[in-house]
Amino acid sequence: MKIKAKSKAGVVKVKMLLKHNMESGRRKDKKTGNLIPADYITEVTATAGGVQVFHAELGTAISKNPYIAFSYKGESGGEIEVTWRDSKGGTKTATATIK
Repeated sequence: MKIKAKSKAGVVKVKMLLKHNMESGRRKDKKTGNLIPADYITEVTATAGGVQVFHAELGTAISKNPYIAFSYKGESGGEIEVTWRDSKGGTKTATATIK
């Protein structure tokens, strides 16, 4: 996961690239012809200073390695923590310093 967070005039702009295959469960394996099991990010949450600043619930229509951007009121110097959870129960967490 790649995260960039920059503050300007009291607004933090966050850009993140979530690395995930995002299988919908409707695509077939070319070799066997069997359906590839669904495995996609179901939710993304971002916290800064112990406060949730972003939350999204995703589904099967999101592309592989989704790019998400959002803004919130905040200042530089702290950290932002982003966590995602997928449909198989996997999670990934990453942090970035707000510049």
